[in-house]
Amino acid sequence: MTRTAFKRRLLECLGGPWPSGAALNPVNRGAPQAAAGYRIEPVAYDSEPGDAVPAYLLIPDGVSARHPAPAIAVWHQHNGQWHLGKSEPAGLAGDPMHHTGAALAREGYVVLCPDALCFEDRRDPSGRLEGGAFERFEFLRYTVAGKCMAWKNILDMRRAVDYLVSRPEVDPARLGSYGHSMGSTHAWMGAPWDERLGAVVCNCCLPTYAGIHREHLLHCFPNFIPGLHACGDTPDIAALIAPRPLLMNFGELDDGSPIDEVRRGLEVIARAYARQHATERFSATIEAGSGHVLSAEMWRQTRAWFARWLRPA
Repeated sequence: MTRTAFKRRLLECLGGPWPSGAALNPVNRGAPQAAAGYRIEPVAYDSEPGDAVPAYLLIPDGVSARHPAPAIAVWHQHNGQWHLGKSEPAGLAGDPMHHTGAALAREGYVVLCPDALCFEDRRDPSGRLEGGAFERFEFLRYTVAGKCMAWKNILDMRRAVDYLVSRPEVDPARLGSYGHSMGSTHAWMGAPWDERLGAVVCNCCLPTYAGIHREHLLHCFPNFIPGLHACGDTPDIAALIAPRPLLMNFGELDDGSPIDEVRRGLEVIARAYARQHATERFSATIEAGSGHVLSAEMWRQTRAWFARWLRPA
């Protein structure tokens, strides 16, 4: 199957084209908070009419409409912690390992940290369903509508980029995307549908359907796209990012992404970059002895990747 044919089939499996033309209706949700080297603005914008996405926007000191900066959208992890979303990468809660948005803001990037559907301020507004029960409900709600959770996540990511480019502090020609775990899935699943993203980093999480079925893995719902396995697998999606810069890091002992399947998947992606004559724009590392973590070396590579592609000399 050709790249064009696969992408067309993928869109059908996801649920069809995303709506366009809706207003963002951005609002400030509170007063900015001062932090070391940046400020945090609580904001919201519409993904769909009536579906506002709460987020934190981190703006480095010295960045303004007169002095715009490159920007990175950071997608948070899952980890079964539905009470945590945007607050963890924004450095306000959770594991300091994943205060990645705050760290990037200290390096001079404007950073957007949104809540994924079913997390933090996007949990069940009725209060009837808690945690994973609401996530299951939303997955099934989209499924019976002929779509899937991944379709909704991609729409939300596209709207996040819309919001970033609407901000005068952002240089729209220098945009990136980062995620760990479920956030990594969001990064490689969303980037094929948004050419504005000029550099992508995915940390952990490339669970192929072959690996999921063999190991009987229960992954989060965004990984499951109805009908896709008949024509491809998850690495084929990530391969659609080519020729734009893509870095992928994995832990050898991460049991959520069987490493033999990861190796095969990386070969698929590498071939796609070779066909685009862009081998220098794809890099992948499997760290020996590491599991499902953001190690110091993985973070070093992440910083270097964004510095290389979003801060040209």
